[in-house]
Amino acid sequence: MTLPTATDTQPAGNTGGAGELPALPFLPAPVEEMLRLFTRAVRAHQLYLPNNPVYKGAIDAVRNAFAPIWHHTKELTLKFTEGDIRWFGRPVLSESTKSSDSVPWTFFKDGIREIQLSPGFEQEELVKLFDILQRVRKAAPEEDDLLTMLWTADFANLRYRYVDLGLEPVPTIADGGEVPPPPAPDQVHAAIHAPPDESRPGVINMQDFDATLHFLDDKELQYLRQEVDFEYSADLRQNIIGVLFDIYETQTTPAIREEISGLIEQLMLLFLAAGQLRNVAYLLGETQIVVKRASGLTAEQTAQLGQLPDRLSAAEPLSQLLQGLDESADLPPQAELTELFEQLRPLALGTILATLPRLQNTRVRSLVELAANRLASGHTAELVQLILSPDRRVALEAARRAGAMKTAAAVVPLAKLLNSADVASRQAAVHSLTEIGSAGAFQALERSIEDKDRDVRVAAVRALGAKMYRGVFARLDAQVKGKAIRDADLTEKMAFFEAYGAMCGENGIPFLDAILNGKSMFGKREDPELRACAAIALGRIGTTKAQDALQQAAAEKEVVVRSAVARAMRSGAQ
Repeated sequence: MTLPTATDTQPAGNTGGAGELPALPFLPAPVEEMLRLFTRAVRAHQLYLPNNPVYKGAIDAVRNAFAPIWHHTKELTLKFTEGDIRWFGRPVLSESTKSSDSVPWTFFKDGIREIQLSPGFEQEELVKLFDILQRVRKAAPEEDDLLTMLWTADFANLRYRYVDLGLEPVPTIADGGEVPPPPAPDQVHAAIHAPPDESRPGVINMQDFDATLHFLDDKELQYLRQEVDFEYSADLRQNIIGVLFDIYETQTTPAIREEISGLIEQLMLLFLAAGQLRNVAYLLGETQIVVKRASGLTAEQTAQLGQLPDRLSAAEPLSQLLQGLDESADLPPQAELTELFEQLRPLALGTILATLPRLQNTRVRSLVELAANRLASGHTAELVQLILSPDRRVALEAARRAGAMKTAAAVVPLAKLLNSADVASRQAAVHSLTEIGSAGAFQALERSIEDKDRDVRVAAVRALGAKMYRGVFARLDAQVKGKAIRDADLTEKMAFFEAYGAMCGENGIPFLDAILNGKSMFGKREDPELRACAAIALGRIGTTKAQDALQQAAAEKEVVVRSAVARAMRSGAQ
């Protein structure tokens, strides 16, 4: 449905002459409706989380409200007074209260008199503006104002005009008052690197001066281009950090250093909120340098600066940071994330291990894995303590990482973990002790062959059998000759008999031969699976007597026994 334009309803002759309001290009209803939904979405942004249905509904409603406006125009210019938002001189939103909840007053009080929106703003930059309005609402007097935040946000589809309070108003975007904006950095760069024969309006062409007596030579021109490129590519935020630290080092007055410390801490929080992770890492790195280099620091000042990395490494801010990165669709460059994670302290290891299993973003997960490895390898004492953490996720990750790093100091807590009621924890402990492979680790594994869980028993006996750890033979002998093994499944029987065959030597041949070839007084043989396991154990012994026992069963009718005998004879011959 096409909306009628406002000019269709204007009286004849009302063309917006001197002293009259300009004619409207279309009826103001779409603009009024959009602003009504806009103010409602601002409040929803302040009250609800992004995953709340009320929040999503408010955002979608205001985005859809832009469609009728873009049907008639490609630019929407709105002006602000203390209590009104005006469009072509007519109020389209009025709010009488001068409070932080009033949208017109929020813009007006910080000098913003006019904004110009273009298509795409509602999709790409609407939520960014809501974030800024919420920050302005909660900002302390010493924090950035709305103008600074808009400048920092670098909008592509939102332009604004402001007045320096106390000075004459600047010209507006309205007809006849256009003030050309300064050239953007990319325009300056393009002008500098333009071909010699290409002229651009408003830009001086270097070739016009080439014939002068004292004109620059090629090397000097190249130097100037490089310096201009450097100035436009440099991160001014790091310059600000450097200036603050220079002041901190040169000014020894406690009050000045206290103020600088507060500014540095605020900068860290602002950079985190803005996703400037490389600058956060740079700030934290410079902090540690200043702590070592600055003269006359008191113990309190040293602690205040030195503990900034610890604050980032604390559970709450770090978990929020990792969750935000995992849910972000636009991640910072990998170099920035790496630099930031390198500043984390041992305190962060527990939070990282707890968060790691929940991460869905593969890129973030790989970087967090590297950070966990770095912290764990450099701070084994912290890792060992986390094995006995009451948080099951942390304990499991710490146990696995201790095994992968073959951390001998982790044997004692891993042995304690074998007593856990949680089966997964006992399995992780068995695996890690196997990876460590020390005498103490195998000694701790001995009792695990009698564990209540079948998988724990099998993993333990396989590890001990592979290493031929004879300290477990007494327990192993009792298990193999006991009644419980007869009720076990084939995999468990095989694991126990293979380990038994690897350790028993020729002393075990009579027992195994009796299982494989013996008969009861009624001529009944043992269970085929048990006989097959005995054959495998004889193959592990591999002596002549063991081969003779196997040879007696070579023509066995039971397929499972005959196959096991053939396999054992081949392994014994090798």
